Amino acid sequence: MIWDKFESLRRRAPHQLQIDFPMLVSRWDTASRTMSLAEYRKWAEERIAYLNHALRGLPEDRIRFHTCYGVNFGPRVSDLQLENLIDLIFTIKAGAYSFEAANPRHEHEWRVLEKVKLPDGKILIPGAVTHSNVMIEHPEVVADRIERWARIAGRENLVFGNDCGFQSTAGNTEIPITVAWAKLRALGEGARIASQRLWL
Repeated sequence: MIWDKFESLRRRAPHQLQIDFPMLVSRWDTASRTMSLAEYRKWAEERIAYLNHALRGLPEDRIRFHTCYGVNFGPRVSDLQLENLIDLIFTIKAGAYSFEAANPRHEHEWRVLEKVKLPDGKILIPGAVTHSNVMIEHPEVVADRIERWARIAGRENLVFGNDCGFQSTAGNTEIPITVAWAKLRALGEGARIASQRLWL
Protein backbone atom coordinates (compact mmCIF):
# COMPACT_ATOMS: atom_id res chain seq x y z
CA MET A 1 0.00 0.00 0.00
CA ILE A 2 2.72 2.49 1.02
CA TRP A 3 4.84 1.33 -1.92
CA ASP A 4 1.96 1.86 -4.37
CA LYS A 5 1.44 5.42 -3.10
CA PHE A 6 5.16 6.10 -3.25
CA GLU A 7 5.41 4.77 -6.81
CA SER A 8 2.45 6.90 -7.86
CA LEU A 9 4.09 10.01 -6.42
CA ARG A 10 7.44 9.15 -7.97
CA ARG A 11 5.94 8.92 -11.46
CA ARG A 12 4.40 12.39 -11.10
CA ALA A 13 7.36 14.26 -9.63
CA PRO A 14 10.88 13.59 -8.32
CA HIS A 15 9.88 13.56 -4.65
CA GLN A 16 12.30 12.98 -1.83
CA LEU A 17 11.30 11.51 1.51
CA GLN A 18 13.19 13.05 4.44
CA ILE A 19 13.34 11.13 7.69
CA ASP A 20 13.96 13.48 10.64
CA PHE A 21 15.35 11.74 13.72
CA PRO A 22 17.10 14.32 15.95
CA MET A 23 16.84 12.04 18.98
CA LEU A 24 19.34 9.62 17.44
CA VAL A 25 22.14 11.97 18.51
CA SER A 26 20.45 14.53 20.79
CA ARG A 27 19.28 11.93 23.34
CA TRP A 28 22.91 11.47 24.36
CA ASP A 29 22.63 14.78 26.25
CA THR A 30 20.60 13.08 28.98
CA ALA A 31 21.41 9.41 28.31
CA SER A 32 25.11 10.02 28.99
CA ARG A 33 24.26 10.34 32.68
CA THR A 34 23.20 6.69 32.89
CA MET A 35 24.62 4.94 29.79
CA SER A 36 28.08 4.26 28.46
CA LEU A 37 28.85 5.12 24.85
CA ALA A 38 28.77 1.39 24.00
CA GLU A 39 25.28 1.08 25.53
CA TYR A 40 24.14 4.17 23.67
CA ARG A 41 25.41 2.78 20.38
CA LYS A 42 23.43 -0.42 21.03
CA TRP A 43 20.32 1.70 21.70
CA ALA A 44 20.97 3.58 18.42
CA GLU A 45 21.48 0.33 16.48
CA GLU A 46 18.10 -0.94 17.68
CA ARG A 47 16.35 2.28 16.55
CA ILE A 48 18.11 2.15 13.19
CA ALA A 49 16.94 -1.46 12.75
CA TYR A 50 13.33 -0.31 13.34
CA LEU A 51 13.79 2.53 10.87
CA ASN A 52 15.31 0.27 8.22
CA HIS A 53 12.42 -2.14 8.65
CA ALA A 54 9.97 0.72 8.00
CA LEU A 55 11.96 1.78 4.91
CA ARG A 56 12.29 -1.71 3.42
CA GLY A 57 11.50 -1.87 -0.27
CA LEU A 58 11.66 1.90 -0.80
CA PRO A 59 14.28 3.28 -3.21
CA GLU A 60 17.20 4.56 -1.13
CA ASP A 61 18.12 7.22 -3.67
CA ARG A 62 14.80 8.96 -2.97
CA ILE A 63 15.27 9.01 0.82
CA ARG A 64 17.40 11.31 2.90
CA PHE A 65 18.02 11.03 6.61
CA HIS A 66 18.43 14.03 8.95
CA THR A 67 19.65 14.17 12.50
CA CYS A 68 20.69 17.12 14.65
CA TYR A 69 21.25 18.26 18.21
CA GLY A 70 17.92 20.02 18.64
CA VAL A 71 17.38 23.72 19.19
CA ASN A 72 18.77 24.15 22.69
CA PHE A 73 21.48 26.72 22.15
CA GLY A 74 24.22 25.86 24.53
CA PRO A 75 26.70 25.38 25.76
CA ARG A 76 26.58 21.99 23.94
CA VAL A 77 29.69 20.70 25.67
CA SER A 78 27.99 17.31 26.13
CA ASP A 79 27.01 16.84 22.48
CA LEU A 80 27.69 13.43 20.98
CA GLN A 81 30.41 13.68 18.35
CA LEU A 82 29.85 12.59 14.75
CA GLU A 83 32.72 10.10 14.99
CA ASN A 84 30.82 8.24 17.73
CA LEU A 85 27.87 7.37 15.48
CA ILE A 86 28.68 8.02 11.80
CA ASP A 87 29.33 4.34 11.02
CA LEU A 88 25.85 3.47 12.32
CA ILE A 89 24.24 6.39 10.48
CA PHE A 90 25.72 5.05 7.24
CA THR A 91 23.76 1.79 7.76
CA ILE A 92 20.44 3.65 7.45
CA LYS A 93 18.69 2.79 4.18
CA ALA A 94 18.90 6.28 2.71
CA GLY A 95 20.70 7.82 -0.21
CA ALA A 96 21.72 10.98 1.63
CA TYR A 97 22.59 11.95 5.20
CA SER A 98 21.97 15.45 6.61
CA PHE A 99 23.59 16.66 9.83
CA GLU A 100 24.96 19.71 11.62
CA ALA A 101 28.39 20.83 10.41
CA ALA A 102 28.28 24.62 10.90
CA ASN A 103 27.47 24.55 14.61
CA PRO A 104 30.63 25.78 16.41
CA ARG A 105 30.82 22.52 18.41
CA HIS A 106 30.79 20.44 15.21
CA GLU A 107 32.48 22.47 12.49
CA HIS A 108 35.67 20.40 12.81
CA GLU A 109 33.92 17.13 12.04
CA TRP A 110 34.67 17.12 8.33
CA ARG A 111 37.86 15.38 9.47
CA VAL A 112 35.82 12.30 10.45
CA LEU A 113 35.76 11.39 6.75
CA GLU A 114 39.54 10.90 6.92
CA LYS A 115 38.84 7.79 9.01
CA VAL A 116 35.34 6.65 8.00
CA LYS A 117 34.70 6.05 4.30
CA LEU A 118 31.52 7.39 2.76
CA PRO A 119 29.73 4.37 1.27
CA ASP A 120 29.65 4.27 -2.52
CA GLY A 121 26.70 6.02 -4.10
CA LYS A 122 25.77 7.96 -0.96
CA ILE A 123 25.45 11.73 -0.57
CA LEU A 124 26.31 13.90 2.42
CA ILE A 125 24.31 17.01 3.29
CA PRO A 126 26.41 18.87 5.88
CA GLY A 127 25.06 22.12 7.25
CA ALA A 128 26.94 25.19 6.01
CA VAL A 129 24.94 27.72 8.07
CA THR A 130 23.68 27.13 11.58
CA HIS A 131 20.42 27.66 13.41
CA SER A 132 22.26 27.66 16.74
CA ASN A 133 23.16 31.35 16.86
CA VAL A 134 22.08 34.68 15.39
CA MET A 135 25.39 35.49 13.70
CA ILE A 136 25.00 35.61 9.91
CA GLU A 137 27.78 33.66 8.26
CA HIS A 138 29.92 35.50 5.74
CA PRO A 139 29.62 33.92 2.26
CA GLU A 140 33.40 33.32 2.23
CA VAL A 141 33.08 31.33 5.48
CA VAL A 142 30.31 29.26 3.88
CA ALA A 143 32.50 28.72 0.80
CA ASP A 144 35.40 27.58 2.99
CA ARG A 145 33.15 25.06 4.76
CA ILE A 146 31.94 23.70 1.44
CA GLU A 147 35.47 23.40 0.07
CA ARG A 148 36.73 21.51 3.14
CA TRP A 149 33.98 18.91 2.82
CA ALA A 150 34.48 18.70 -0.96
CA ARG A 151 38.19 17.97 -0.55
CA ILE A 152 37.54 15.16 1.93
CA ALA A 153 34.33 13.60 0.55
CA GLY A 154 34.47 14.50 -3.14
CA ARG A 155 32.49 17.38 -4.62
CA GLU A 156 30.17 14.98 -6.48
CA ASN A 157 29.09 13.39 -3.17
CA LEU A 158 27.82 16.55 -1.51
CA VAL A 159 24.79 18.80 -1.26
CA PHE A 160 24.81 21.65 1.28
CA GLY A 161 22.04 23.02 3.45
CA ASN A 162 21.52 24.53 6.86
CA ASP A 163 22.24 22.61 10.04
CA CYS A 164 18.55 22.21 10.81
CA GLY A 165 15.26 23.82 9.90
CA PHE A 166 14.58 27.36 11.04
CA GLN A 167 10.86 26.81 11.66
CA SER A 168 11.39 26.09 15.35
CA THR A 169 13.50 29.23 15.80
CA ALA A 170 12.58 31.78 13.10
CA GLY A 171 10.11 34.47 14.10
CA ASN A 172 10.71 34.20 17.82
CA THR A 173 13.26 35.64 20.20
CA GLU A 174 15.90 33.03 19.30
CA ILE A 175 16.38 33.61 15.54
CA PRO A 176 14.39 36.48 13.99
CA ILE A 177 12.96 35.55 10.60
CA THR A 178 15.07 38.26 8.94
CA VAL A 179 18.20 36.57 10.30
CA ALA A 180 17.04 33.17 9.05
CA TRP A 181 16.56 34.57 5.53
CA ALA A 182 19.94 36.32 5.67
CA LYS A 183 21.60 33.04 6.65
CA LEU A 184 19.98 31.30 3.67
CA ARG A 185 21.15 34.13 1.40
CA ALA A 186 24.70 33.66 2.72
CA LEU A 187 24.37 29.93 2.01
CA GLY A 188 23.46 30.63 -1.62
CA GLU A 189 26.22 33.20 -2.08
CA GLY A 190 28.80 30.95 -0.45
CA ALA A 191 27.75 28.03 -2.63
CA ARG A 192 28.27 30.15 -5.75
CA ILE A 193 31.77 31.13 -4.60
CA ALA A 194 32.70 27.53 -3.76
CA SER A 195 31.27 26.21 -7.04
CA GLN A 196 33.41 28.65 -9.03
CA ARG A 197 36.50 27.46 -7.17
CA LEU A 198 35.70 23.75 -7.26
CA TRP A 199 34.67 23.59 -10.92
CA LEU A 200 37.36 25.80 -12.50
